[in-house]
Amino acid sequence: MSELSTEMIVFGILTWVPPKAVGRFKSVCKTWNSFLSGNAFVREHCSRSAIPSNQKVLFIELQTSSIHPINFETHAYEPGTSITIPFFHLSYDNRFNLVSVLSHLNGLLCVCNRVTSDLFLWNPVTTSFKRLPHPYSNDFYKGTLDAVGMYTDTHDDLKVMYIRRRDATLAVNVYSRSDKS
Repeated sequence: MSELSTEMIVFGILTWVPPKAVGRFKSVCKTWNSFLSGNAFVREHCSRSAIPSNQKVLFIELQTSSIHPINFETHAYEPGTSITIPFFHLSYDNRFNLVSVLSHLNGLLCVCNRVTSDLFLWNPVTTSFKRLPHPYSNDFYKGTLDAVGMYTDTHDDLKVMYIRRRDATLAVNVYSRSDKS
């Protein structure tokens, strides 16, 4: 009996499993973590989940969000899974949506807490998140002035670009996921 290569297991099998399971499999070993975090795996996993039966929609409401499968026969949203938005405090006025989605890439969202102006990388399926470091001591993100985008560089590193405009000054900051800075 021949052994399966790690690459065959990762790309032939793990691209078909749900995202939460992929997150757990990253802790198997360093090799699996490297494969499962790579851009090639993410693209393949996303392309397989682009099959109509796997399409989902994310609704962001006041303090919660919900993920609903789409029924392509009826074009209706099926009952979903509710998840709490993990990075804002309930003590604030709950009449307004406190989260703005600024950018997305391969299932990750870059969101802004509209009360604190903090930016977060958030995977709503696994509910994991990372607060991005502040490049400035105060006055972080202003929706009417600033812009955020996400991309991967040639080394498969996820980058978040934050363009800040104040008065006549334009500043660009880039967060690197692999460097965590």
